[in-house]
This record gives sequence, C-alpha cells and structure tokens, in this order.
Amino acid sequence: MLPISSALVEKELKDSFSIKYCDNQCYDQTTAYRLTYNRILLIKAGNGEIQIDDSAFSIGSNELFLIAKGQVLRFQPGSGFQGYDLSFGDCFWEKTPPSASNCKAVLFNNASANQNLPLGDEDYEELSYLFQPLYREFSKEEYINKLDAMAAYLKIIMIKIANIHATLAKGFDSYENKVYREFLELISKQYQSTHEVADYASLLGISARKLTDLTKRCSGKGAKDLINGQLIAEAKRSLQFSSAPVKEIAFQLNFSTPDQFSHFFKKNARLSPQDYRALFVNMGM
Repeated sequence: MLPISSALVEKELKDSFSIKYCDNQCYDQTTAYRLTYNRILLIKAGNGEIQIDDSAFSIGSNELFLIAKGQVLRFQPGSGFQGYDLSFGDCFWEKTPPSASNCKAVLFNNASANQNLPLGDEDYEELSYLFQPLYREFSKEEYINKLDAMAAYLKIIMIKIANIHATLAKGFDSYENKVYREFLELISKQYQSTHEVADYASLLGISARKLTDLTKRCSGKGAKDLINGQLIAEAKRSLQFSSAPVKEIAFQLNFSTPDQFSHFFKKNARLSPQDYRALFVNMGM
C-alpha cells in the first residue's frame, strides 16, 4: 500500500474521452489516481493486480473492470494486460442517445457492485468487435461529427455490457427499476447534502417506505444501506488517499460532529477512522 498522500487527480482528457489499446502494457509506477472520468477496462489477458479504492483484484483473462469517476485506481508494479482502456466523462456521455442512460446509471452509479465482471469467450469477442471500431474512430483525424460517431459506439458498448450481466439486464424498463436508477443517480450527486431516506423519497415523489421496499426488490438492500454505502466508500477514499483531518472529512460528508462521523464509520467499517487511516499509512512505510 501507499502513503495516504500519494493519490493524484487524473489528467484532463481532450473532449472528455479517450480509448487506447494496451498490448501487455506494464505499469511500473505505484501512483494512485482519483479518477475524473468513468473507465472501462476490457481485458483479454493479463497479470498482476489492480487496486480500486481499498479492494484488490487479480488481473486475469476475459474480464471487464468498471471504475466510476471519484474512485481511486492503482496498478501494482509489474502489472500489465492486453486489451482496451476506455475513459469517458459526463460531457462526452451527453452526446450519447438518451436510450443508453439506463445502462450507464446501473453500471456506474453503484460501480463497486459491478467492479469486475467475468466474460465468456463469446461475450469477450462481441465486446472486442465493438471496441475495435470505436478505437479506429478515435485514432482518425478530426472530422465533422466525429464525437457523435464515437458516442454512438459507446452507447452500443454500454448496452451490450449491461445485457451481458444478467442481474443488471433484467427489468431495465420497469417502473421500479427506473425509480431505482434515479435514486442511485441522486445518491451519487447529493450524498454530501443529505443522508435521509425521506429527503430522497421526496425528490422522487414517493414515500420513504415505498422507496425502501423498492430498493430491496431491485438490489436486495434497503435505501439507507445504499446511502450509507456511498458515504463509507467516499470516507474510505478520503482517509486513505488524502491527508485531510478526520474533522474536515466529517463536515465534508455533512455529519454534524466528528464524533457522529466516527461512530458511523466504526459501525460500518469495523474500525475507527483514525485506525483505518493508520492501517494504510503503516502499510505504505
């Protein structure tokens, strides 16, 4: 592990989009980056380890990694893979046709639940055939509507990824799934403003009880659990990859007092904020 001050902000991308093909690229540096863009890694084969927030994954073959903006990404030294590395931001995503938004919301608003998706040979080949023309378009000289053409390819890729994963694909157009996706979108944008189920329910135009019942049917988790999951994920990133005092992190996440934040964190992470941070500091020494 690295010291908590090691995370850097990802560099800005032209047009908020990038795709590259990695031919067993080796990552020799241990720098961690807080992502500014959503990222998809389509891996044919590889070795080593990738760390996303505080979870580590071995790099294998025929797999996808979905990493959302705001998450912290790092490759262990000597890691490498053959496949595609695609990044896109909100400005670029706005160019995609609206019909793909459902897929993007489910895949990336709760990215930790879909972080690593194994692929069968057929699914990998289908995705690879879709990534190839997108990569070719990206590599061409600028032309009118080039961004729109790339956005159309990205839409198809996103739909295909959602359909590959059966638990993500079912019921995309049902009313409950639509509300569930809207709830996830609200959490990702407003978790620093409110932690209350009732506030989100009000924004969605339903009762708090109905929202909780709905999220349990769609994800197996209650509405409060999903809100707390977002808060814990962001708190862990801040503790591990920044040197901000615990008091400052508590107020950034809209807790009334540092003690309230510490109690919440320990209940959900089984460690105090100070002990969690010290764990990574010591491992980075």
